[in-house]
Amino acid sequence: MAIAQDILPCIAMVIIEMCTIFLTIMASTSMSRLGMSSYVFVVYTNALSSIILLPSSYFYHRRDKIQASLFTFPILIRVFILGLVGVTIAQNLAFAGLSYSSPIVACGMANMVPALTFILAIFLRKIRIDVKSQGSQARIIGTLISIIGGVLMTYYKGGVVKQYTPTFLHLANPHLLVFTSTHENWVLGCFLFASASLALCIWNIIQVGTIKKYPHVMKLVFLYTLFGTIQSAIFALFMEKDLNAWKLELNMELLVIVLTAIFGSLIRSNVQMWCMRLKGSSFPLFFKPVGIPTASACGCLLFADTFHYGSMLSAIICGMGYFTTLWGQLKDDETSKNIKGRILPTTSDEKVPLLEEREEDEDEEVEGDSKV
Repeated sequence: MAIAQDILPCIAMVIIEMCTIFLTIMASTSMSRLGMSSYVFVVYTNALSSIILLPSSYFYHRRDKIQASLFTFPILIRVFILGLVGVTIAQNLAFAGLSYSSPIVACGMANMVPALTFILAIFLRKIRIDVKSQGSQARIIGTLISIIGGVLMTYYKGGVVKQYTPTFLHLANPHLLVFTSTHENWVLGCFLFASASLALCIWNIIQVGTIKKYPHVMKLVFLYTLFGTIQSAIFALFMEKDLNAWKLELNMELLVIVLTAIFGSLIRSNVQMWCMRLKGSSFPLFFKPVGIPTASACGCLLFADTFHYGSMLSAIICGMGYFTTLWGQLKDDETSKNIKGRILPTTSDEKVPLLEEREEDEDEEVEGDSKV
């Protein structure tokens, strides 16, 4: 039983991150080869997620002794902003960036979230930097590494892994395996992903304040997903003029929408909560860079003629920056706990989340990097 409690959460989180990459590859394939609109994709996935979250949020909180009112003006304003920033802005930017680049870029840019959160917290004066502490030093170094990786990913693609497609792919349908966009714009895709990561950082900060005022996480998730669906639908009507893009057929496009909605709203969130209960609230954060070797392996095996060494190297650098920044964050948290345990004076700085990291309420991290 003890071995299972140590091994099973690790296996579960690795599978979750690998499934995220596979769904990203399928979405990119649908956009580049089947012509699926990224704006329509965001609307349909969040609409289906809202339908799934409505009953699940009720059953999740049905045993809560304290039932706070969700429909108050301050909470609704916060939820509206969460839907605007986390769904309408972040997801539309991310999937638009995916249509111009590739999933390896998505992995690399997603690993810049801790560094961007750290920079944003400094500008907002939410944290105090102690250059003498190991934690602050690690976070500064990790941020610099992440920025270097992001810049390299944007401006240096490098050579392709191979100049030919593996022979066995010719026996299958290569259009379902090669996900590179026919209208590739690498620089634009990287900037869109970086903007999506910045929007996610802002969303993280707003989410922490909202959770403090209303602790029923799943109900908040349902409501901001619903708001985000409505906002994204209005946005998509302006961006997507072709009404045929809204038609769904029994093909890969519909399959990707259904799988993404079910996985994002139910499977990933419940697995993360289970792992956090067993191993702590910071446990899922260590598995985010798993997507880099997964995407790299898929790139080398399935579409080597479109996969670049430069993007893979840059993603690895971003992953190194991610772990360095995360270690610094955890080190600072440990130091802060030790100081509080000695009953020494503490600063009044509000703790800023690192990928929704918050020790007081483990459930807060459920939808952290979710759908982007």
